[in-house]
Parts: sequence; C-alpha cells; structure tokens
Amino acid sequence: MKTISAQDLGFKELNRQVKAATEDVCINDCYGQRFIGSALKGRKLTINGTPGNALGAYLDGGVIEVNGNVQDAVGDTMNCGKIIVHGDAGDALGYAMRGGSIYVRGDSGYRTGIHMKEYKDRIPAIIIGGRVGSFLGEYLAGGIIVVLSIGVEDIPVGNFTGTGMHGGKILIRTNRELTRLPEQVVTNIATADDLKAVQPYITEFAEHFGMNAEPLLKDRFYILKPNAKNPYKQLYTEN
Repeated sequence: MKTISAQDLGFKELNRQVKAATEDVCINDCYGQRFIGSALKGRKLTINGTPGNALGAYLDGGVIEVNGNVQDAVGDTMNCGKIIVHGDAGDALGYAMRGGSIYVRGDSGYRTGIHMKEYKDRIPAIIIGGRVGSFLGEYLAGGIIVVLSIGVEDIPVGNFTGTGMHGGKILIRTNRELTRLPEQVVTNIATADDLKAVQPYITEFAEHFGMNAEPLLKDRFYILKPNAKNPYKQLYTEN
C-alpha cells in the first residue's frame, strides 16, 4: 500500500499521486482536497481526515473508506464500487448515482440521493446511520435509500422527502409518524419481504461500523414508493 501525506498538497497534486499509484493508497492529513478518487477502479483508497467535495465522483469499481467526515457531492454519478464513511456527510450525497453503494455512519445533509437511477442489475444504494436533511430522494428514478435513524428520537428526515419521486424506494426506520410527504409518494409500513430485500445492505452497514444488524431489522420501517399515478413516471422508468 502506498501512503501519501496530503498536509502540504493541493488537490491537483494529490490526485495526480493517487492516480499514478498502481496499488492501494492511504491518504493521511487530508484537509478538504477535492475530487479525490474520481473514477477510481480496481483499488482501495483509505482516507484519514476530511476530503473535500466530489469524493469518488464517477467511481468505477474502487472502494473508498474515510475515517472522518465528508463534504458535498460524494459519489457524484458513480457507476459501481463502494464508499464507506465513518462520520457525517454533506449535501447531495450520491447525486445521480447509477450503481454501487454508499454507507454513512452518521448523518447526511440536503438532497441525499437526488436523481439516483437504476438499470437492470445496476441498483445503487445509500445507507445512512443517523438523520437526513430535506429533499431526500428528490426526483428519485431508481435505487434504494435506507435511513436507520440510529440515536434519533424525532423524525429522522427533513421536509419534502421524495419530491418528484418516480422510481426506486426509500426505507425509514422510525416509530414516529411521517408527515408532509408530497403526493408523488405512497407510504406504507414495510413488510417482512420489503425488509428482506434490504437486509444485505443493513447487515453490511453493521459490519462496517461494528454494530449488530438484528435489532435494527426488528424495528418498524416505513417504505416510500412512487405513486403510480405520477404523470412523469413513464418518462424516466421502464415500468
């Protein structure tokens, strides 16, 4: 594994060194450098610190693990691979994801999962451990978003969840009643089959962060799906 200290490096030089490496890379002393791991494939990138915007943009099969918080637009338009965050995430997490998975131990900001989409067996997934800001799953066209609400006593999502949603599904673990949802969303209590479909993601989340998935899966989840009467659904999805 190649080790890089980012303390005195600008983002261009840091990314040049990451791309030039032929093995896995560990970055120490990361202080907001942007675009790290862009289009990474076939390698693992470990980051100690706080990477800047667009971490893992266009990720194409690599694995990025961050021991710290991340900023905005993590996983922007990623194709496949995995991003694991042992902290909180900023806004627009997983913007326009087309595949792969993102696991965040803590909270995420506004517009998580906006414009996510899926095609055949490429089903992107975002798993959030804590709470999420407003506009979760805005214009969602495909994929899976799970909000586990760990340690959250009140409603774990902000306003306008699922606005413009026309595909995919959102699962939210909470004993609170979800309110103020847009007319594009249909909400039900998740069934055993609903939870079985997302169990592998929740189990993997627990493995990444040293937790037990079983108690989480026993709790109540809401499942949000697009309203079949949404007039825009046919423009963006196959069914």
